[in-house]
Amino acid sequence: MLPSDASIDRSGQLPEDSNKTSRSRISAFLLLCAISGVAIFSSTIAKNPVLPILAQQIGADKASIGLIAAASTITGILTSFSAGYLSDRLGRKPLLILSGIVFLTAPFLYLFIQTPLQLAMVRVYHGLATAVFGPVAMAYVTDLASTRRGERLGWFSSSQLAGRALAPVAGAAILAFGAWQWVYAVCAIAGALALLGIFWLPRSAATRTTLPPPPAHQEPRLSTTRIPVRKILFHRTILVTSVAEASQFFAFGALEAFLPLYALSAGVGTATIGLLFGVQVGVRVLVRPLMGRFSDTHGRKRQILIGLLMTALTMIFFPTTSNLVLLLLLSLGFGFGLSVASAATCAFVADLAPQDGRGTALGLMSTIMDIGQALGPILLGVLLMSVSYQVGFAVIGGVMIIATGLFGWLAVEKDNRRRRQGNEHRIP
Repeated sequence: MLPSDASIDRSGQLPEDSNKTSRSRISAFLLLCAISGVAIFSSTIAKNPVLPILAQQIGADKASIGLIAAASTITGILTSFSAGYLSDRLGRKPLLILSGIVFLTAPFLYLFIQTPLQLAMVRVYHGLATAVFGPVAMAYVTDLASTRRGERLGWFSSSQLAGRALAPVAGAAILAFGAWQWVYAVCAIAGALALLGIFWLPRSAATRTTLPPPPAHQEPRLSTTRIPVRKILFHRTILVTSVAEASQFFAFGALEAFLPLYALSAGVGTATIGLLFGVQVGVRVLVRPLMGRFSDTHGRKRQILIGLLMTALTMIFFPTTSNLVLLLLLSLGFGFGLSVASAATCAFVADLAPQDGRGTALGLMSTIMDIGQALGPILLGVLLMSVSYQVGFAVIGGVMIIATGLFGWLAVEKDNRRRRQGNEHRIP
């Protein structure tokens, strides 16, 4: 059941101390979830599984395919932090409208591409949509939830994942029965619906009241007074949590770019490739809210650690089989691992951030995550120029294992030391 905290006043703001019923706030949250699902469907169908196949058709080699796949994520590296920061200062809705305009216009540009470079440039522009939408929409959700934040973010993420799960199945079906141009026609329609929904959203304002202290199992948050941005930029626990999330999307970006090509080389049909991604994301839709609630009551950090290990191990085993059933099981395991960790990471960063700096903190996390997602396909593409899929995927999984160890050392062990010493001091 969704928590109810406050409502929207007549000016369209979302004050925490409103005396109205919570129905308007819940309605805003449900509308945002619907918008998010449609927007992410639009973004995902533009790249999965059509993008590597299209890139190969216009003459891109494997290294170039990796760069093309990473191009949209590079936009996120450059803009997510700024988008989050600006949403703290200007409000969430103007930034969301900007992302909606890109969701609508970008699909038409694919119809004119003729070279790999042109395709990469279009991906850079299209990446602006999710680079802005992601951190700003998450910050909007945290504005709506002062408690049970992990669960609320879990439901929001599931709405995104529902769109992400449907997109590769729909994209593969369109490719099987029609030209690739029809994929981008559907992409444009979904982008238009997302923009229309954004216009219906009320303006969001970050909460102003003092929130209750975090539970004993959570890290203390930064001061709720206005603080310099550098305090967020150099907050060690926010940084290490963001790196942990980035390691998962490092693997996810590599998998998204090259699993379709591996599956084709192993004799898997085009329509079935979409199913591999569909079941992977489908399990995330179902599991994410449950894991968000679990992290609210049992703590974030050990849950993140377990999810990272699951994701790393399944990544290593993908290219060891061409059996469809085993590939489907590995996709399920990969999706489950992502859910376990990611359900806790976003909520953990929101817990640590000051009330008027959530957009900034989540923007920083998105930037670091995008660095990981961009590097994944680039590294794997370069590796596959000289090594097998088995070796390339093992290297990606190995990098994830290293990141898991780093998180365990810097975050979990630090918490254990504090507990043993009985020192509940704040993080500077």
